[in-house]
Amino acid sequence: MLSDYQKYRLYEILPGASIWLVLILSMVLTFVRPLWMIYFIILFDIYWVLKVINFAFYLIIAWFRFHKTKKIDWKEKISRELTNWQSKKHLIFLTLYNEQWDVVQEAVKSVSEATYDKSNFILIIAGEERKKENYEFILKKIKENFSNNFSEIIGIMHPADLDGEIPGKGSNLHYAEKTMKEYIDKKGWDYDELIVSIFDIDTVCHPQYFAYLTYLYCTHPRPTHSSFQPIALYNNNMWESQAMLRIMAFGTTFWTMTSLARQDGLVTFSSHSMSFTAIVKAGFHEKRIVSEDSRIFYQCLLAYDGDYEVTPMYLPISMDTVRDDNWWVSLKNLYKQQRRWAWGVEHVPFLLWEFGKNKKIPWWKKFKWVFLEWEGKLSWCVVAILITVVGRLPLWVAPESVRQSALFFNAPHMLETLMIMAMLGLFLSAILSMPLLPPRPSSQPKHKYIIFILQWALLPFTMIFISAIPGIDAATHLMFGRYLGFNVSQKKRASDQSGKERAAIGRSSLSFFKK
Repeated sequence: MLSDYQKYRLYEILPGASIWLVLILSMVLTFVRPLWMIYFIILFDIYWVLKVINFAFYLIIAWFRFHKTKKIDWKEKISRELTNWQSKKHLIFLTLYNEQWDVVQEAVKSVSEATYDKSNFILIIAGEERKKENYEFILKKIKENFSNNFSEIIGIMHPADLDGEIPGKGSNLHYAEKTMKEYIDKKGWDYDELIVSIFDIDTVCHPQYFAYLTYLYCTHPRPTHSSFQPIALYNNNMWESQAMLRIMAFGTTFWTMTSLARQDGLVTFSSHSMSFTAIVKAGFHEKRIVSEDSRIFYQCLLAYDGDYEVTPMYLPISMDTVRDDNWWVSLKNLYKQQRRWAWGVEHVPFLLWEFGKNKKIPWWKKFKWVFLEWEGKLSWCVVAILITVVGRLPLWVAPESVRQSALFFNAPHMLETLMIMAMLGLFLSAILSMPLLPPRPSSQPKHKYIIFILQWALLPFTMIFISAIPGIDAATHLMFGRYLGFNVSQKKRASDQSGKERAAIGRSSLSFFKK
């Protein structure tokens, strides 16, 4: 009879074991049964082409919805169509660690310039005692520069080394939310009237973000049963970043856009919004995990017995890539960021464990969410390797008896045709990435637009070394019980520019939003 600890450890082992099983089995069959592997690779490539077509279809839908939504004056729309919007208060949580003032300034500035009633804005700066001096400096600067732009600016410092938590954004938010609950209870505010936006510290929001969010919240039949997910752009410092950082940034953006359009597997990611009611019912953000942004959705799904969803927001929020002035350091930062995101594999054992205890959620819904999480992480780790590396091996090592078969002769042509069809997603990504670029800074040459197109040739390399391998790294760490801590993604702007130009680049996303 297994103990609870042993059962949970078994659940943690399963995702990583499935990834390694696929990789090892494919390598073994390549040498033992190469003909089987050729059949498998052809079928797998057909499956992947269908996935690419699905991706392209929903990306185009999301693209048109995005441009349609951008054209609407949401402040005018809520004033004309709604009667209850003015009672809604917005709580904006910004989690701070050791970020520079120019990064924080642009984030706060974007909120302060939003087209909404500022008297209903409450800004919460959630800092860390481990970086007390930086927290106090940033909080002071925010109050000096923006005190007239918000109803209140509240600073909450997360004490270091509290029991039962790991250092990171999740534990910071957990403490700040509990502290704010006490504050809200003293004020006597209705939780249902409080809309919470949880932003990364570098988040630059669209000017219409809060008006649009208010409209969605007020028109949703059950707003406390939904989170609200915007499009994630990583273009604040796009022009300064290296090619691989740009490719992965655009890839993340297109992934969020297709997820918004499909909706069936939509989960909160990075910066998003939700009701304070849901946060309290879910027990606040989990303080012992790394991937708190998506875990809060599953906490709500469980708290509401499966009756919880994510509403898509077709307006963007813009953040920084993890660039550094040093090229190699930038790649290491990107690797760590991808591994941290891939650490969302910890949701698989969590769901298996919690779904086993909850008898009110329908079995098909449990299966759906476990499958989406598990299949998503499995694909993350193995697809690029199977397509670019393993898929060619059987053709190289097959014995003479296999080489005489009609399938062997036709396989290269079939695979080439399938790969050309799969390039649809690559070409579409390259084309749609260009309109998402912020205005070109004067320090950047015009010919860099050409580089932005040619950079997509690096996609196969980045998908293996900066996506699949960090994913395998994360799943393997979990499999062996070597738990990852929260590594802070470095957000750095150009150091060789004047303060005036750095501010202009920081606001470039706002210029893009106003196109």
